[in-house]
Amino acid sequence: MAPHKPFSQACENNKQPILERIRQTFTGPGTILEIGTGTGQHAVHFASAMPYLVWQPSDRPGASSHCLGWIEDSTLTNICPPVELDAASADWPVERIDGAYSANTAHIMAWNEVESMFAGLARRMHTGMPFCLYGPFSYGGAHTSDSNRLFDRHLRAQAPHMGIRDMDDLLGLAAQAGFRLESDHGMPANNRLLVWRKL
Repeated sequence: MAPHKPFSQACENNKQPILERIRQTFTGPGTILEIGTGTGQHAVHFASAMPYLVWQPSDRPGASSHCLGWIEDSTLTNICPPVELDAASADWPVERIDGAYSANTAHIMAWNEVESMFAGLARRMHTGMPFCLYGPFSYGGAHTSDSNRLFDRHLRAQAPHMGIRDMDDLLGLAAQAGFRLESDHGMPANNRLLVWRKL
């Protein structure tokens, strides 16, 4: 019997709009690392729709098994077993990848973990490879909606290290790590899909 399948309504709502964007980026065969797989709903939806990819789920230590219910029930052969990945560590359980995807992680991670995520990806990706980052972002210190402003306040009240990240900060961080922003797509519920390319 497969493990319990946790369910995220947000994942259910956004999986198709995200897929429509990332399938324009992940166009050829290769291994895609998902950072912060969570329930596994995205992993199953994307791996099913893009069978030419090998999807590698990962999550922080202690959380990587949360996606097993969805992955095992899917019986898809192009999803790898999930691995534990501490973004802040230099020692990742993957060596070479052809792209990366992460949703709703940058505002939960501490800023040093966001820096480490970009740096870790840069060490494992060749020139031209994409990193798709989904979530809410602010621009020039301004939130894109009242709901995002309230969400940011809620995050920071929970833990000082959390909060919606600003594009000015991300652009500087990414450039230092060796990425450039290729595109920035508006998504439902005041979120964005950022496509970065390894320089």
